[in-house]
Amino acid sequence: VASASSDGNILVLYTASDRDPGSFYLLDRATHKVQLLFHGCPWLDPGQMAPAQPFAMHARDGLPLFGFVTMPTNGVRPAPMVVVVHGGPYYVRDDWHFDAETQLLATHGYAVLHVNFRGSAGFGRAFVERGYKQWGAAIQDDVTDATHWAIQQALADPGRICIYGASYGGYAALMGAAREPALYRCAIGLSGVYDLDKLYHWGDIHRSDYGMNYLNRVLGRDPASLAAHSPASLAAHITIPVLLAG
Repeated sequence: VASASSDGNILVLYTASDRDPGSFYLLDRATHKVQLLFHGCPWLDPGQMAPAQPFAMHARDGLPLFGFVTMPTNGVRPAPMVVVVHGGPYYVRDDWHFDAETQLLATHGYAVLHVNFRGSAGFGRAFVERGYKQWGAAIQDDVTDATHWAIQQALADPGRICIYGASYGGYAALMGAAREPALYRCAIGLSGVYDLDKLYHWGDIHRSDYGMNYLNRVLGRDPASLAAHSPASLAAHITIPVLLAG
């Protein structure tokens, strides 16, 4: 309910879905009639958008994982796929909602995969904590396992898969390129962190006790481990085309 009359009989309702970025309706509770007011993006036809389908799988260590896969509107299977890794990586999750990037890709012939790897929000504190100190390790394995799941389900063309993300997702995209050179054909990082040690010296996280406690808890301070899980230290292992954007 976005708005209402003082007596509560006239309501303005907001609705949205995986194919509709948002529409507004007027509901008259006395007559039980609903009237469309306007669409948030009238230039988009929800009927031409691609549905986001939920999926469930298990990581290599048995941990249940959940996500969403959106197949291209042209109906091609297996399809070229973009694996989109969300940021955070903690306290963030992929949800069932309208995502403009996903729809842009799906309407141009690409499948899109989102997976809520360990550390993602919405699955309990223990699930979040299983992602602590797992940057480029178990978290990355979850993304890799989801990609293999899509191949095994005949959703993704194994020869045409790209990995993309922003912030932590940009980091994961480059780590995917370094750790899985045969799995991905390209990697795109948007505003990513590519040298983990820099988080202790650059930006604003380290400027407070709270921030330092956070970094120590989720990353650790071992220089060798930070370097081993930093794309900047693994550049020689990256053999696929990479696009970096800020």
